[in-house]
Amino acid sequence: MDDFSSPSTGSGSSGQEVPEHWYQPIADFLGTAYLRNAFTYGTVAEVDFLAPRLCPPGFSCSEEAVKTSETRQNPKKMPCLLDAGCGPGRHALEFARRGWSVHGVDISPRFIELGREAAQAEGLDCTFRLGDLRRLDVEAAYDAVVCLCQGGFGLVGGGLDGDLEILRRLCRALRPGGRLALSAFNAFFVVKYPTEDSELSGLEFDPATGLHQEIAELRDPEGNTRRVHATTCCYTPRELRALSRLAGLHVIDVYGVSPGDYAERAPSVDLHEYLLLAERPLEPVSV
Repeated sequence: MDDFSSPSTGSGSSGQEVPEHWYQPIADFLGTAYLRNAFTYGTVAEVDFLAPRLCPPGFSCSEEAVKTSETRQNPKKMPCLLDAGCGPGRHALEFARRGWSVHGVDISPRFIELGREAAQAEGLDCTFRLGDLRRLDVEAAYDAVVCLCQGGFGLVGGGLDGDLEILRRLCRALRPGGRLALSAFNAFFVVKYPTEDSELSGLEFDPATGLHQEIAELRDPEGNTRRVHATTCCYTPRELRALSRLAGLHVIDVYGVSPGDYAERAPSVDLHEYLLLAERPLEPVSV
């Protein structure tokens, strides 16, 4: 199996040193093949669900509003959104197609490059920057934030502490009243539906830490394959609510979802993910 644990670093566009993460070599290997994964096919449906729930008061985010010449000529009439852990930009680009002003941040140089190329080709109001969410340092800059498909949250390492730090930084990035949509892998699902992988010898889920390990076979754009060891931190709805409160967020709801199938449904052990919808309160939350 290839070793994806090199400790080298690289620089983001701002000159900030970005520590290499175990996912960076995976993203380099996948490149455009990432968008061939079945879970990416539901991007439009996911944004259909999210856009009206993230649109802040005072903005018109309907399809009709986006088509008006007034909105096209005055982008300030549309919300500003951060896609945190944006990957190659599939959600960022879809929001931008609907008139939102979007900024994507990801730890993978290859994915940032792909996002920039796609935004430029379509002439979208969508920018991309290399960055580590653990070092995100912006205050009240965005009307909405999305962190989807384990886009950093659940992948950074450090378990609860690492993910709590990301939640705190995403909360700070929101303007008061702004909303966050964040997905996390369902801990109950991985227990109920374990994968059959002899290489892990039954150690794929650790109930003490919530860490799920798997061996995945990846395919690059040329069809070459590579097996990788991936680790994801999984969550229960109660944990997501507790972490959100510690991060200073007000939880609106936690839904049970699957890729491409977002809906206002109760959490379930039979769905892959949970979708957290929360907002930064107008006044700080007392913990």
